[in-house]
Amino acid sequence: MSAVYDAIVIGGGQAGLASGYHLKRKGLRFVVLEANDQAAGSWPRYYDSLKLFSPARFSSLPGMSLPGSPNGYPLKQEVIRYLRDYTSRFQLPVKTNQRVTEVRKNGDLFTIATSTGEVYRTKSVISATGAFHNPYTPDIKGREDFKGRILHSSEYRNPEPFIGQRVVVVGRGNSAIQIGVELAEVSRTSLAVLRPVQFVKQKVWGQDLHFWIKLVGFDTFPFWRFGKKVPVSGSVIDLGQYEEKLAAGKPDQFPMFTSFYADGVVWQNGTKEPVDAVIFATGYRPSLTYLGSTGALDAEGRPLQVAGVSSTVPGLYYVGLEGQRSFASATLRGVGPDARFVVKRLLRHITQ
Repeated sequence: MSAVYDAIVIGGGQAGLASGYHLKRKGLRFVVLEANDQAAGSWPRYYDSLKLFSPARFSSLPGMSLPGSPNGYPLKQEVIRYLRDYTSRFQLPVKTNQRVTEVRKNGDLFTIATSTGEVYRTKSVISATGAFHNPYTPDIKGREDFKGRILHSSEYRNPEPFIGQRVVVVGRGNSAIQIGVELAEVSRTSLAVLRPVQFVKQKVWGQDLHFWIKLVGFDTFPFWRFGKKVPVSGSVIDLGQYEEKLAAGKPDQFPMFTSFYADGVVWQNGTKEPVDAVIFATGYRPSLTYLGSTGALDAEGRPLQVAGVSSTVPGLYYVGLEGQRSFASATLRGVGPDARFVVKRLLRHITQ
């Protein structure tokens, strides 16, 4: 019979590592199960030029600061190295290549099965896989007829494959703007948006925007305590003259197209335009199918939870959900406080 853990963390990205840090501080027996061959979450799959939208001093996991200038904006590879070093420094028990396929609740214990055939037993579970494993692409009329290339921003790496092409990027968030601006240097690129892009300044009165967000308490304001949904910002942080470049038409922006046709897209005014590629920067949806048999999810597959504590399955917790407890949840700067809160609740559960 396999040993029984106090807790098992599913997912070895930033949310899972922050959870592991707090579990270790409490002296609990736990393991982190990571589906891939390294504990870096979704970061290796992001586009090459990605950099954080918040400076390093506001973007660290608990117990260890991001290296480099506190006021710098770390790049993708710097974050990946940081996550590797974090795992090593705190000697977190991460098991890689352990993709969880099913979680079952048997009495007071959970049984967790992985794709390799391993089976684990535990008193509690922290689901830390977040929402970045299930890219969302809207179903648009004529898509099956389009002969060009359609991809999600999660599949985009760099502009090289699109040199000289006609490209449409769907979306108006930070990733859509970063990708669109980068592509506009080598291709004819437009943004397709439901509403015009709105910007906020990176620096206000000489300080990064996140300094003021943190100072006034908005970043960690506990909306959940008042039964309120955490608001989602509809503005883009202007890290690199993005507003100026959009104003110059590099890229330009148009109201969202209505449909595809064989060679391109049909804009709202009825104009057909040939297009080589369409990139959807349209976000993600939860992918927690491994919890399907536990009763933890609603009809649309979303977790039934309050502040990271399951509403229907005692002993089940979450870290890394967008808007879980605050505006910062699901970010590098937000998963630490969320993990601390969840581990306190978890400790009460396993010791009662």
